[in-house]
Amino acid sequence: MSQQNTNTIMMVRPVQFRFNEQTAVNNYYQKVIEGLSADQIQTQAQQEFDGFVEKLEKSGVNVIVIDDTISPDTPDSIFPNNWVSFHGDGRVGLYPMCAINRRLERRMEIFDILKNEHHLEISAIEDFTHHENEDLFLEGTGSMILDRVHMIAYAAISVRTNLEIFEEFCDKFDFQAVTFVANQTVDGKRLPIYHTNVMMCVADQFAVVCLDTIDDVNERSNLIEVLEDSDREIIEISEDQVNQFAGNMLQVVSDSGQKYLVMSSSAYNSLDSDQINTIENYCPIIHSSLDTIEALGGGSARCMMAEVFLPKKAL
Repeated sequence: MSQQNTNTIMMVRPVQFRFNEQTAVNNYYQKVIEGLSADQIQTQAQQEFDGFVEKLEKSGVNVIVIDDTISPDTPDSIFPNNWVSFHGDGRVGLYPMCAINRRLERRMEIFDILKNEHHLEISAIEDFTHHENEDLFLEGTGSMILDRVHMIAYAAISVRTNLEIFEEFCDKFDFQAVTFVANQTVDGKRLPIYHTNVMMCVADQFAVVCLDTIDDVNERSNLIEVLEDSDREIIEISEDQVNQFAGNMLQVVSDSGQKYLVMSSSAYNSLDSDQINTIENYCPIIHSSLDTIEALGGGSARCMMAEVFLPKKAL
């Protein structure tokens, strides 16, 4: 039976992290930080990254750290879950990215590192990137939330999450598709949230979700029904909490089998005591300060972690 959680995470350590103008077009969570030089931004991002990795490793989670390269220019390389996904049958998904400079994050030599240095098996690559030629996008597990036990994939449809490619993914990987539109208020207008994993997290026994972002009553009811039918308690968060990245969480498991819910400190601090208690009834929380990364990148803890479900090679 498939596992919902993995004890192995791939993360990319940034070398020139900065505000990405190309993604800011439809990522309304990005903010410019005034008064910081490029070197200061890079130093702070690396400190946040290293502190986050240290907390995960201290908790018994295996972290494969890949160093980014100076060239080409990839300011968002710190968010690898958008271009790649790793599956328990040895398959890898490669995804079409909206921002042109984000397409450069796809580095095939990373697969050699996983195979040769970490003894992981890659059986096939399912490549969806040709859809970039049609200006159609599906940005990995940013666009999709996967229930790997019940084989259900959730997607909030947006410019970066194309319905047809999502259905193609579900067909190839044998997932049932559940779709809706999730909105946020920007300058008084309701506009689509760019990634599903900003407003929703599915753990093994619970789901953290901002139902208020789903304006269509039928879509909201359907999502609730599917989550409840898959035996998950729904922990609701508000749109204000989504703005603090409270939806951008991921459940992981340690080598000893201890599960944790991972999030940023800003997400943790936005939760009320009831929400925290409900989560901690299921598993402890790991949180780490990611303020610089969140502000400039418009992404948070979950975006930084590419889950590795690949089987180990027989030695």
